[in-house]
Parts: sequence; C-alpha cells; structure tokens
Amino acid sequence: MAGYKRIRVPRNTWNMWLWGWFLVAPTMLGLLILNIIPIFQTLYLSLFKSGAFGRGNQYVGIGNYERLIADAQVWHAVANTLLYTVLVVPLSVALAMIIAVLLNGKVKGTSIFRTIYFIPMIAAPAAVTMVWRWLYNPQFGLINYVLTQLGLDPVRWTTDPQVGLISISLIGIWSIFGYNMVLLLASLQEIPRDFYEASDIDGASKMQQFFIVTVPLVTPTLFFVFVTTIIQSMQVFDVIYMMIDVTNPAYERTVSLVYLFYNNSFRYMDKGYGSAIVVLLLVLIMIITYFQLKAEKKWVNYM
Repeated sequence: MAGYKRIRVPRNTWNMWLWGWFLVAPTMLGLLILNIIPIFQTLYLSLFKSGAFGRGNQYVGIGNYERLIADAQVWHAVANTLLYTVLVVPLSVALAMIIAVLLNGKVKGTSIFRTIYFIPMIAAPAAVTMVWRWLYNPQFGLINYVLTQLGLDPVRWTTDPQVGLISISLIGIWSIFGYNMVLLLASLQEIPRDFYEASDIDGASKMQQFFIVTVPLVTPTLFFVFVTTIIQSMQVFDVIYMMIDVTNPAYERTVSLVYLFYNNSFRYMDKGYGSAIVVLLLVLIMIITYFQLKAEKKWVNYM
C-alpha cells in the first residue's frame, strides 16, 4: 500500500511486553476462573429449577426472578442488608479516620497500636464470632454482667428482633475499622508537611487543618475505603450465620441476602433460586458502585 510504513518493534520492547503479561497472567487467570466464569455460571443456573440431588435441572426461564419479586423474605433480606451497610460503613470509616489521625501524631508505640487494631481483620471470622457470642450471652455474657452491675436490665442481644441487627453491626464495625485505619494512616503519612506549616502561618486551628488540609488530601483513599467497605458489608454472611439460626426470633430482622442464598442453595437444595438471589445482590452492588463512581468527581481530590 502506498505510503504504508512498517513499524519495527524493538526486541527489548517485546521482552518488556512479554514479562508484563507473564507477571499479570496469574492474577488474570485467577479473576477469570474464580470470578468471571462463576458469574456466567450463576446467571445460567438462575434460569433453572434445581432437580433432586442436583440432577435433572428444569429450565424455567425468568421463573426464579418472578418468584423472587413476589417473595417477601427476599425484600426483608434486602432491607436488612442495606440497613447493615448503613450502620457499618459510616461508623467504621469515621472511627478509622479518627484513630488514624491520632496515630499519625507524635504517639509512642504507633506500630504496636497499628498491629492491635489490625488483628481483628486477620482473625478467623469463626473465632471472632465465638468470642462475641460469649460477650452477647444473655445470662453469662460480659456485656450483660456490666449492665447489671450498673443497675441496668440485661439485653437479649441476639434474640431480640429490635436489637439483633445492631449487635451484628457492632461486630462488623469492630472487624473492619482496623484495616481501614491502616489504609488511611498510610495516606496521612504521605501528606507533605508544607501544607500544615502554611496553614499554621495562616493561623488555622487543628480542627480547621483537619477539614481544610487533611480530609481533602486523603479523599482518594477515603473513596477506596468507602467502595470496598460497602461491597464487603453487602456480602455479610459468616457473622449472621454463626450468630443467628433460622429458628431465632430475630432471624427475619437480621437475615442478609447472602445468608438467604445459602439457605436456599444448600439447606433447601434449590440452587437455581439461590443463584437468582445472588444475581439480585450483584445488581444492587453494581448500582451502588455506579453512583459512587459518578459522585467521585465531585468530592475526590487527586493531587
């Protein structure tokens, strides 16, 4: 072709590309096998009614979704999941931010405190839940013991429908805020001291520095923390599963979408309907994340 000039890619560039693909290949394969393929399998399975012993699935089309829309328990689970997220995310992020700011100052043993706050994140959820079950025990629990010593009535933390979700949310906040604190602390330590020195010259107080200097400069990390914490909160399962069973009076007020998926898929052996519940959860997370990404441009500041 007239005017066409063949561009020769240097050998070093080819080697760099090959090494790049080689290094990211394990992650890409992991995402493909563990995330992307299961998504399509779940979408496919949601169009079937599971047969006995996992065999003889019957194609029902959108029947599972019609059943889902008419199922009051599903919408109770949606409300519980959203309410849990509303309770956990703002409080855990605010607590993480406050502790990160305190540890960013001249505090002795910062690394020790950082480790202590991060321990709940690496502890096994089953072990964490067992400890909190003892704390919440209505007769022998430490929390109720303290309340009775103060002259207050004991609380049915895990069986009272009005209190059950709050109890679960407290465990969620305690479990996640240490991880968020470490991320925010790392972001705070990257802020140049020049900004604080300039605000000192202008006569800004510590509180003014926090809102004018600190918060705007850590908004990229705050955005990441909000997105990941919301996604994790929407997928809450293990704490509720180990704390509250289907016979618990607080079950209807605490069951989450993932817990409902587990019950339908593995307890009632209806994996098709369980898959439809997971698809609903996926759609909810995608909608929330979409609005977060749209709002990012209005409050996140990149230096």
